[in-house]
Amino acid sequence: MIWAALLGGLLTLVLLYFSRRRQDNEPPLDKGALPWLGHALEFGRDAAKFLARMKEKHGDVFTVRVAGQYITVLLDANSFDSVLNDTVSLDFVKSKNQLLERIFFLKLPGLQPAAEREWMEQHFHGFRLSNLSGTMKANIESLLLSDVKGGSASGWRQDGLFNFCYSLLFRAGYLTLFDSADNVTAIYKEFRKFDKLLSKLVRGSLKKGETHTVNSSRKRLWELLSADWLSRASGSISWQQSYNRFLEKEGVDMEMQRRASLLQLWTTQCNNGPAAFWLLGFLLTHPEAMEALKSEIRQFNLQDPAVRHQTSGSPDSRRTPVFDSILSETLRLTAAVLISRVVVGDKVLRMASGQQYKLRRGDKVILFPFLSPQMDPEIHLEPQSFKYDRFLNIDMSMKDTFYKNEGRLKYYTMPWGAGRHALILKKEGSSKMFVFFILTHFDLETCDPQAKLPPVNPSRYGLGMLQPEGELQVRYRLKRSQPET
Repeated sequence: MIWAALLGGLLTLVLLYFSRRRQDNEPPLDKGALPWLGHALEFGRDAAKFLARMKEKHGDVFTVRVAGQYITVLLDANSFDSVLNDTVSLDFVKSKNQLLERIFFLKLPGLQPAAEREWMEQHFHGFRLSNLSGTMKANIESLLLSDVKGGSASGWRQDGLFNFCYSLLFRAGYLTLFDSADNVTAIYKEFRKFDKLLSKLVRGSLKKGETHTVNSSRKRLWELLSADWLSRASGSISWQQSYNRFLEKEGVDMEMQRRASLLQLWTTQCNNGPAAFWLLGFLLTHPEAMEALKSEIRQFNLQDPAVRHQTSGSPDSRRTPVFDSILSETLRLTAAVLISRVVVGDKVLRMASGQQYKLRRGDKVILFPFLSPQMDPEIHLEPQSFKYDRFLNIDMSMKDTFYKNEGRLKYYTMPWGAGRHALILKKEGSSKMFVFFILTHFDLETCDPQAKLPPVNPSRYGLGMLQPEGELQVRYRLKRSQPET
């Protein structure tokens, strides 16, 4: 009885300590049934499903408890600028640094975001971006053609589409930015081990064996990446080496530079393969979209016959509204970033409707564009369906006018975030080059004509491009006549 009383008293104290009441003008508060944990388990299993349920229950803005942290979720796209444009009351760096330390054991406390952004802009604009794109295109073509050598030129090869896309684009991206072929196979192998467990690592739900795998792969990747970096001749400077020199100039020590190499590898390579998988997957399972795209490619090939004889043909400099619409629709359905800020000062969240909410210091505020605007039925009719012409006007120009509540939307799709901290290098360029080369130089089809795309892995919501839970088996071969479609 005494122990029961003590336990009951302790539980009461815990509940009181972690209790929180909604105050005037604050968003609706939903703490969940579990003390401290709140909604952490449901949020981690499937963030999209959980947040959709909360939206239906509370509306476009609400606060939930997740593992002791109170998070205000904003799902009104017309009100996003109240968060994205506030650099005084809302802090991006603190949340980012917490993730860097948890995932990569990386500490960059003295690194100024403005200086890093300036360096990135210098390397991803103008002629430098053009050079990187050209090198990436050449690497994609070289790897694809070399992979089919050694057997019958016209023979079919079979693979899982996700593995095919991820493996090839990872290798091409690594060769482009790290400028070294050494250890690329070993690096890819360890990277996939690490990436498969990333969602659990972020949410702190790794099991004992998984923790060992993550730690081992992280350490091995540090070794492999630094070996490539240190072995480079001084006269040949890769993009990655240039970034390391920038870090050194900013006062980052050698060990953190070594760890930052893994961060850059993941940041630049984690989305390309999955994006190409979904793009090709939707085309293969929607014949009308595939035919529309092939027709567009045939049309500009006819307009410029020289393209037929160039293995380096590319849609980059051409008007490809069908291709662009298919790509935008693919990203709308499969890009699921989570935009997070920490409330560091008094903040009034002003909604487009005129409603105002107070946010508490120490809380977080997040935007989840996948749910709104990308999957909002008031913005996109039948949002769960793939419609290749969703972003096309009747005159074949790109459609960029979407409405909600009779107001035109600034943000109708946000695959890579928005505002000052949006990704500088858009990831779709590599995927578009890859798919273009596949369609112009290869026959590609599903092994089962009735095959459907596998479902998404729900644990990947919030980490960028979604990944499938399963595979789509395909077969491919070089076209007999090159490179017509």
